[in-house]
Amino acid sequence: MRIGHITLANRLFAAPMAGVTDRPFRMLCKRLGAGYAVSEMVTSRKELWNSLKTSRRADHTGESDPISVQIAGTDAAMMAEAAAYNIDRGAQIIDINMGCPAKKVCTKWAGSALMQDEPLAAAIIEAVVAAAAPRKVPVTLKMRTGWCQAERNAVRLARIAEAAGVAMVTVHGRTREQGYGGRAEYDTIAAVKAAVAIPVVANGDIDSPQKARAVLEATKADAIMIGRAAQGRPWIFREIAHYLATGEELEAPATLQAKAWLVEHLHDHYGLYGELAGTRSARKHIGWAVRGLPGGQAFRAEMNRIDDCAAQLRAVEAFFDCLADTHPRLPATNRAANDDSLAQQA
Repeated sequence: MRIGHITLANRLFAAPMAGVTDRPFRMLCKRLGAGYAVSEMVTSRKELWNSLKTSRRADHTGESDPISVQIAGTDAAMMAEAAAYNIDRGAQIIDINMGCPAKKVCTKWAGSALMQDEPLAAAIIEAVVAAAAPRKVPVTLKMRTGWCQAERNAVRLARIAEAAGVAMVTVHGRTREQGYGGRAEYDTIAAVKAAVAIPVVANGDIDSPQKARAVLEATKADAIMIGRAAQGRPWIFREIAHYLATGEELEAPATLQAKAWLVEHLHDHYGLYGELAGTRSARKHIGWAVRGLPGGQAFRAEMNRIDDCAAQLRAVEAFFDCLADTHPRLPATNRAANDDSLAQQA
């Protein structure tokens, strides 16, 4: 699997998710089998580049190649400048966000709102490719099937992107109107794959090895991208890789192994965010990790009152040590499909 001149380890990708796919989470997903992981979206608004939030999102210290940064905005020149800015800070691939359905993004005509204005979308794509090409940095595009049921224009936009020099397109199998409700559909992704020669990635509702194989077969996509299903279960990538290679399910991780992965992730997380912000922002990751486990709901309520990194770590370790006494391997309930309580990004 290649994106332009860059060869990837495999065709299992971690989706960009605001507030989730920061550097520590991307690194964890890569360690557990993801061949590629895209950053949280970085704004094209120059006045925000020096903000603490953007500086953290542009921090790739210690991250393995390739480093992919997603940018979002509505102005072609600003998006081109944002591409150059992030390339200067280590980005090896630039991804254009035309898939985010969040109101705070779409009301500014960014994200999936751009799918309603194909000329503007084309201008942005062309400007970003023009900025990245001299630096030999491939550009990719992530989008939805369309704005609404009656306006599924992913095929047209994919052809526009390919003609402009985009190296790969990812399609989430929902319209912007759907948000994250209902079920993803894959016929549109299959139509995009049939319409272009560049790699196409299928995204949406892929939450098990069996679903991954079914989506690959239905769409003929070159790769799959996983978002919400990796929250609290980042080892889903190695589970899928094993199933695709052997046709057999990989047994659930040992409970103490899952603890070790989570503790390692938390150390990286605290290192990026600091004591107070790190403890608070880690709560969602811990909550996802214990969701559905015996005692998980009570532990989450207790953990959400902790404002100290060391105390949070001790609580996590104690929870998993206790669980391991009765469940040497993680119970199957933690392997269930993601529900609406999960963060609404993919």
